[in-house]
Amino acid sequence: MEWSIVYYSSKAHEEIACLSKGIHAKYVAVIDRMVVIGPNIGLPHTRPMGKGLFEIRLQDDGNIARVFYCTVKNKKIVMLHSFNKKTQKTPKHELDIAFKRLKEIKDHVDS
Repeated sequence: MEWSIVYYSSKAHEEIACLSKGIHAKYVAVIDRMVVIGPNIGLPHTRPMGKGLFEIRLQDDGNIARVFYCTVKNKKIVMLHSFNKKTQKTPKHELDIAFKRLKEIKDHVDS
């Protein structure tokens, strides 16, 4: 059974859809692999961030973006949040959004 990709919300889906064309094309290529292989395909494509949060690492023509995701039962990969990266370190604000959404997903699944 393959994995499926779902989105935390329509807003999260829209954030990803608004990434630059090159970044979005790379995103589609990565999630196509994730559906077959699983959620953690390893560096340089994905990286664990701790507490069940992962990131997809995307780069094209000097643009860098990250998409945060988690996994839930029944082989679902939930895309939580994305942003264009402007600094070397991931901004705390972006991580806070992702961890907040992760907690909401996990609380909902566990209840």
